[in-house]
Amino acid sequence: MSFTRADFDQYMVPNYSPAAFVPVRGEGSRVWDQAGREYIDFGGGIAVNSLGHCHPALVKALHEQGSKLWHLSNVFTNEPALALAKKLVDNTFAERVFFCNSGAEANEAALKLARRAAIERFGEQKNKVLAAYNSFHGRTFFTVCVGGQTKYSDGFGPKPEGIFHFDYNDLDSFKALIDDDTACVIIEPIQGEGGVTPADKAFLQAIRDLCDKHNAFLIFDEVQSGNGRSGQLFAYQHYGVTPDILSTAKGLGGGFPIGAMLTTENLAKHLAVGTHGTTYGGNPLACAVAGAVMDVITDPAVLSGVAAKAELVRSKLTEIGQRYPIFKEVRGLGLLIGAELNDQYKGRARDVLNLSVEEGAMILMAGPDVLRFAPSLVMPDADIVEGLARVERAIARVVG
Repeated sequence: MSFTRADFDQYMVPNYSPAAFVPVRGEGSRVWDQAGREYIDFGGGIAVNSLGHCHPALVKALHEQGSKLWHLSNVFTNEPALALAKKLVDNTFAERVFFCNSGAEANEAALKLARRAAIERFGEQKNKVLAAYNSFHGRTFFTVCVGGQTKYSDGFGPKPEGIFHFDYNDLDSFKALIDDDTACVIIEPIQGEGGVTPADKAFLQAIRDLCDKHNAFLIFDEVQSGNGRSGQLFAYQHYGVTPDILSTAKGLGGGFPIGAMLTTENLAKHLAVGTHGTTYGGNPLACAVAGAVMDVITDPAVLSGVAAKAELVRSKLTEIGQRYPIFKEVRGLGLLIGAELNDQYKGRARDVLNLSVEEGAMILMAGPDVLRFAPSLVMPDADIVEGLARVERAIARVVG
């Protein structure tokens, strides 16, 4: 039986508005739809398909683990989870890992840990959570309220208390909020949904210093910026500013759902037996695939290749902007790149996205004014060049 886009409207809750075509197969950085039409993928499932579609190492890991053991409750542990935890500990500041299924769950765990540790150490009054406006930390009610975008959090009733917001990259705005009752600060080193805006290094360092001064815990949300996307395994390593807690997901599984919270032994002890949990977190299938992802992206050649591919994408976008005056700025870090539209084309990112699909390229938005590119970390240069030529044809149609 063949399904079409119309079946979505018949059977699915209408909280999404997917494209008219239905992808059915992917290989590397290319995707094919039901009609056999090919697309070059610059979206990567929103920075999820870190190694493209059906990478041989991931397929092999999935097949091998799939014939052994799929799931156990957390009454037991398993070898793939232990192996993945060791890889994360060996390659980061962390000493302890908690596995879950998504970025929202990783942030939920991070926020719960930070609040619990602060309250247990300093008292019930130490519960304030500080986050940036226009950030994005997930879709659970707690994380969506922390995110500071009311369009996602309004309309669901009373919101959790103790959450306060500052302007991203604005130290005075941050200083006005932090005090001794602050439990934690959560921030994306690169704001993704908020417009692909990298943090200033001095801003992150000042936040680190003020957290230390006020005994507050610093959480880096690296759901989108982590797992090699910045050219380092995690963006905090690029900045040289180390958090107390790090959340990650998306690219960690290369397309298989998995999330993780990383922290120190000293903090991890506050999540004693029974204080937090998840049914599927750390299951053998997800951890086996994520372990294979880690093996590939920690290869120095892969990480160094990210910078070169990012430079190719940015240079091509700059050339397009010179031929068609549509961009205000091209920014980002590594292979998380945003091209902001100028005032003349403000609000038309959706038009560029839709026309790019017609030309055979899949791109993303980060709000109505920013085109977002988050391709595979191993995307062939030839695909980058050809894919951006297709995007250019779409832009030419917008500019007219």
